[in-house]
Amino acid sequence: MTFRPKFITFDCHGTMINFDMAGAARHHYSAHLSAPAMDAFIRDFSAYRLDEVLGAWKPYAEIVHNALERTCKRNAVPFDAAVAHDIYTRVPTWGPHADVPAGLARIAPHIPLVALTNSMNAQIPHNIAKLGAPIAHVFTAESAGAYKPQMRPFEYMLDELGCGPEDILHVSSSFRYDLMTAHDMGIKHKVWVNRAHEPANPFYGYTEVKDISGLAEVVGL
Repeated sequence: MTFRPKFITFDCHGTMINFDMAGAARHHYSAHLSAPAMDAFIRDFSAYRLDEVLGAWKPYAEIVHNALERTCKRNAVPFDAAVAHDIYTRVPTWGPHADVPAGLARIAPHIPLVALTNSMNAQIPHNIAKLGAPIAHVFTAESAGAYKPQMRPFEYMLDELGCGPEDILHVSSSFRYDLMTAHDMGIKHKVWVNRAHEPANPFYGYTEVKDISGLAEVVGL
């Protein structure tokens, strides 16, 4: 029997929004680094951003600033705070992956869509407005007082929705930020959008789709 959730909850940046931190880093540093060194820089920048969100909540501008500073130090590249600020200010300008608007539009009339995002309250409306489909609820790390992959954002979302982990389908392109924690939270119904960010990890129990266009079939629409 197809599971019809009360809500479909989504990671936003990376899953729905084309979160182009790699492109932003290349814009500033590719002229100064070889291609292999640039690839290493991007991997480090991603890893440090994850490390930065594991502690106490702080504004996302600080996450980007600190992660970039640590990345520059590790790669022997001069750090410029203005570059970190520029990368941060790009975030609300990014729009959806090409498959997202039509994929969401097929589902939105039938099941409420929810965004659970590692974002600031002032930033995320600009991204949400570009999705091309109504999002019923948006829950941010700022409102939760913690970033994913910590459990608190998931707890906050479930409390605000007034439902349990058994009532939702959680959708993400990331195991490390979302699907591992969703597993630990007892969210049995999960979808991995394979955007080639991370390798498959069947232990965590999910349905795989190549993009959001495949989501309607998962919920029987």
